[in-house]
Amino acid sequence: MNSHLLRYGLGLMLMAVLLGHAARLYQIPVLGNLDHIAYDTKLQLTMPQVRDERVVILDIDERSLAEIGRWPWGRERLAGLMDTLFDHYGVMLLGVDVVFAEPDTSSGLGTLEGLAKGALADNAGFRSALDELRPKLDYDSLFATSLNKRPVLLGYYFSDRSDGQSSGALPDPVLPAGTFRGRNIAFASFNSYGANLPRFQSAAMGAGHFNPMPDFDGLNRRVPMLVEHKGAYYESLSLAIVRTLLGSPRLVPGYAEGGLFGVSARDYGGLEWLELPSARGTLRIPVDENVAALIPYRGPQGSFAYYSLADVLAGKTPVEALKGKVALLGTTAPGLLDLRATPVGSTYPGVEIHANLIAGMLDGRIKHRPQYVTGFDVVVLLLVGGLLLWLLPRLSPLNATLLSGGMLVLLVGMNFAFWQYADFVLPVAAGLLLVIGLYALNMSYGYFFESRSKRQFARMFGQYVPPELVEEMSRNPENYSMEGRNADLTILFSDIRGFTSISEGLEPKELTQLMNEYLGAMTFVIQDQRGTLDKYIGDAIMAFWGAPVADAEHASHGVVAALKMQAQLEELNRSLTARGWPELKTGIGLNTGTVTVGDMGSPVRKAYTVMGDAVNLASRLEGLTKQYGVGILVGDDTRRATKGVVFREIDRVRVKGKDEPVSIHEPLALEAEFDRGRVEELKLWNQALRQFRAQEWDQAELTLFNLQRLAPDCLLYSAYAEQIGYYRRSPPGRDWDGVRTFETK
Repeated sequence: MNSHLLRYGLGLMLMAVLLGHAARLYQIPVLGNLDHIAYDTKLQLTMPQVRDERVVILDIDERSLAEIGRWPWGRERLAGLMDTLFDHYGVMLLGVDVVFAEPDTSSGLGTLEGLAKGALADNAGFRSALDELRPKLDYDSLFATSLNKRPVLLGYYFSDRSDGQSSGALPDPVLPAGTFRGRNIAFASFNSYGANLPRFQSAAMGAGHFNPMPDFDGLNRRVPMLVEHKGAYYESLSLAIVRTLLGSPRLVPGYAEGGLFGVSARDYGGLEWLELPSARGTLRIPVDENVAALIPYRGPQGSFAYYSLADVLAGKTPVEALKGKVALLGTTAPGLLDLRATPVGSTYPGVEIHANLIAGMLDGRIKHRPQYVTGFDVVVLLLVGGLLLWLLPRLSPLNATLLSGGMLVLLVGMNFAFWQYADFVLPVAAGLLLVIGLYALNMSYGYFFESRSKRQFARMFGQYVPPELVEEMSRNPENYSMEGRNADLTILFSDIRGFTSISEGLEPKELTQLMNEYLGAMTFVIQDQRGTLDKYIGDAIMAFWGAPVADAEHASHGVVAALKMQAQLEELNRSLTARGWPELKTGIGLNTGTVTVGDMGSPVRKAYTVMGDAVNLASRLEGLTKQYGVGILVGDDTRRATKGVVFREIDRVRVKGKDEPVSIHEPLALEAEFDRGRVEELKLWNQALRQFRAQEWDQAELTLFNLQRLAPDCLLYSAYAEQIGYYRRSPPGRDWDGVRTFETK
């Protein structure tokens, strides 16, 4: 009897947990991920995979940059582009997925104007010639004129800056402040923007924002059709283009009045679609609770025709390829940073997202995920859970298996039918998990929950720590928690030097492969030394030692990991250069101290991470490696706590955000591997450092000269020689304490 009660109790608990997620009382990340996987799978199975000929993309690609020059191009060239597109090619409408935020001064007109007002003010011939040249040299005026009276829609972006500062001029809002007064609608809201110069905005037909709305897994599945700024509402670039194609009709919010599932219309918000009434009829665009539209991807990159701007400007593109088309000006060049992660590609051009939305809106192919699907999910869970709780205990194992399998097929089939035939996007993960969970509980609840607990533990920590530590932790899971606590840890930051120039010189696939190999190799070293991977920050790596598993030698393990990362990088560079790719150079900073460690973040996304002053100092030390020309720098606390490693003191510094100076050191090698031939070099260095701090510039220079003869490739010695030259010109004063102050991060 107790066994049956326990089984029912666990089943009800599972239902209650899933109902809370479905009702949005809280969110279970794994279920959100499963629903995203289900969404992506349905999307990929049902994409048309046919090119849409109505929209073309004018691509600022790598070839355009190579043939025309680095972006941004001169406005006189862009003015010529506008003339070419509309007068020669007959483009119907142009959407611009870039921002023209700064004046073009490349013509030298400003310099000539200055001469006319200064040294050549009395030279009538010069002023006459300048008056004649001015219209040709005012590139911004040429560009603004080329936009005037042409169907060109510019792009801009909103942001949340801490200082609230904005640039450029916004277009008029599509809906004024107060439009949605009294309704509880979760608009994306921003306090600042980066827009086009006023003369361009006033000359263009209109503009739209190109702000993405990535989901918590980083993939772009939707775009906000409207965003809020200072009470007014601004449309997206894709919506602005569609409105222009329809004759610029007014935008009409569409509400589901009366409320649903017992929720009043006022609390529910009710905004489910946006309507564009026109002579062709009323176009309806479904939106979700954030007034965002799901992107109707037609297929992988290339579902719309791409034409290189190099060919367009040279007149090589056939006229019929662009005539009467909606054209989008954007970029696929990696260095211009408009590649997005999407369900159909990890490096997908942002400009093609606009193209998909435009085509989808015109065809009425936007899927609908209204806010009331929350209530639908709750009803499904109650019906399915109640039925299975009542039937499963009464059925044989075979019949229980058949019933559960049939229920899974029914849920998946119903979900797909709503997707395919009603254009509705419904959650499915909670229902599937409920069926599987209740079936597993019924068959063997004891064994299931024990193994499930271990799997959850592995999912919780497996992405941060090496498998052997997860196994060690799973033996006593009650001793470990992701809750915040204070602990003495060692933190590491690593960053690639000159990564921007490296990324601009590689194709997207090559850059992705390079980064995967680099991050994989470095992560293996970190985890091999019992380190916890915190996060990747672009090309940077953050890791720490001492949590979640306590490690009395966390400083030593961190320093050894840094040394091995440098050695591993040398091996990796040999492989990279063999393929014709650039060598990588990194800087690594480590610091030891008391920090707060735990699961931190928002309800949408959390991470097991560390915070505190010691973390900030580790980051600063990584940045200082560039100043001293060394690969690794550690704080004094790390050096004192590390055993078996040879260090040399580099300097005493005062970094930004800290008043007290700290000693910084470079680990040279493990004691057992240290080249004894370098002992004399290390003694000379210590002598040079003493002379430097004593302001004995001549003696220090002589010692550094001898060191440079011993190690001509060591940038540290030349950096100090340069610093001595600076101090000769600007003496630090007799009361100087030997501490160098750095004001930058």
